[in-house]
Amino acid sequence: VSHLGNLSPAPGSSHKRKRIGRGIGSGRGGTSGRGHKGQGARSGNGKPQLHFAGGQTPITRAFPKRGFTNPLRQEMTPLNLDRLQHWIDLGLLDPSKPITMKELFESKCVHGIKHGVKLLADGKEAFTTPNVNLLVSRASQSAIKAIEEQSGTVVARYENRLTLRALINPSSFARRGLDLPGKADPVKRRDLLYYSDPKHRGYL
Repeated sequence: VSHLGNLSPAPGSSHKRKRIGRGIGSGRGGTSGRGHKGQGARSGNGKPQLHFAGGQTPITRAFPKRGFTNPLRQEMTPLNLDRLQHWIDLGLLDPSKPITMKELFESKCVHGIKHGVKLLADGKEAFTTPNVNLLVSRASQSAIKAIEEQSGTVVARYENRLTLRALINPSSFARRGLDLPGKADPVKRRDLLYYSDPKHRGYL
């Protein structure tokens, strides 16, 4: 029976402190495990930083730096018109109904949507389906022209990461007992300008 008088740590969970510099008989006396002289024996500098090269010019300074990583970069998943036409021909997409990113993802027309889908015009000569209504994140001018030449429409709709997940995979919210979030509107100036511009067929 456990009581306050016989409580002890679990076996192997506690260890004696490593005592150094307490005489030769302890096994860690004299140089205290640091050996004789040298960089590793000095106080305060036993382990220099990983980029230190012993006084030699470190590689981080030896080579010049070019460019930068844009923290505002958006990774749009591309969708070309020839692939869209192929999916419609296979019956995987129904052109009589609005085609959103949810239908594109579920039919495996696009994969790994991170920030949205951008419609591009590669293979526009093969696109022949009339009256297609597309709702994507962005679209190139050539793609918009090709769709509208077939009496179709393109609407650029802003989605953030949360609303995009709710659109593509709403069951993930239901499994956790959460309500689906409402649609988001852009707050950054560049997004406001893009989605309010008729040239880009923005929804604002």
